[in-house]
Amino acid sequence: MWELLNLSFFRAAIVAAFLAGVCCSIIGVWIVLLKCSLIGVAIAHAAFAGALLGILLGKPPMPFAMGFSVLAAALLGPLSDRGNLDPDSSTGVIFSAALGLAFLFLGLIPDARSVALGFLWGNILLLNRADILLLGICTILVVVVTGTFFRPVQAVIFDRDLAKAVGIPATIFFYLLLFLSGAGVASCLKSVGGLLVYSLIINPAAAAYQITYSLKKMYLLAALFGIVSGWGGIATSVLLHLPTGATIVLMSCFVLVIANIFSPKKKHGRAKKIL
Repeated sequence: MWELLNLSFFRAAIVAAFLAGVCCSIIGVWIVLLKCSLIGVAIAHAAFAGALLGILLGKPPMPFAMGFSVLAAALLGPLSDRGNLDPDSSTGVIFSAALGLAFLFLGLIPDARSVALGFLWGNILLLNRADILLLGICTILVVVVTGTFFRPVQAVIFDRDLAKAVGIPATIFFYLLLFLSGAGVASCLKSVGGLLVYSLIINPAAAAYQITYSLKKMYLLAALFGIVSGWGGIATSVLLHLPTGATIVLMSCFVLVIANIFSPKKKHGRAKKIL
């Protein structure tokens, strides 16, 4: 398998797996601690619907995927804040609308369904430089925001009302996290696929949550688990000749199972909170 490293597309896949693992996992930490796991599903399907619209119009699909995912993320906040809906309900509204649009656009695409389904399942081995550049930019933004605004973000994901009470612009930070989640999901669409990217968001973060009570360590462990899932999935795909997106997701599930088995929280209970 090592001789594959001489191939440019395989090296690109390794880089993309690293970036997607970091980007999705950090976003996953936000979503897991916000206890709004459906956000990832809704944004992923919105990105898929946007990509299909781009294909239908004969335009580059990624800008449409990015636009739809960011729009979905932007709508989640107002629906929850002003519509008197709990986060799960507002997310369900966005998810159902995105799913309906995705199937509508898919039904209207005459001759390019194989391309459209590529965005549904993803293929990290077929990424070009523009795809990796977009993924790299989104990953850098996610990491920079997380590091620069660690304390405000920590306050917002645990208790928005308390964050507002101490003078933190909680609404702005909450919308920023949603925006970055949308951009990050869209950037990973071609590598993992609209159906599977949700697992790469949730599983590494959930695995890290099983291991530590520290938020900083949770970020680092989630990123590590995301990278391991990506690289392990690619290796499994090459060795067993299996679809790459599926093996990446299954590897992330395996990491989560192992983390759950060896979780120290089973011994000490869950009295402590992430700090």
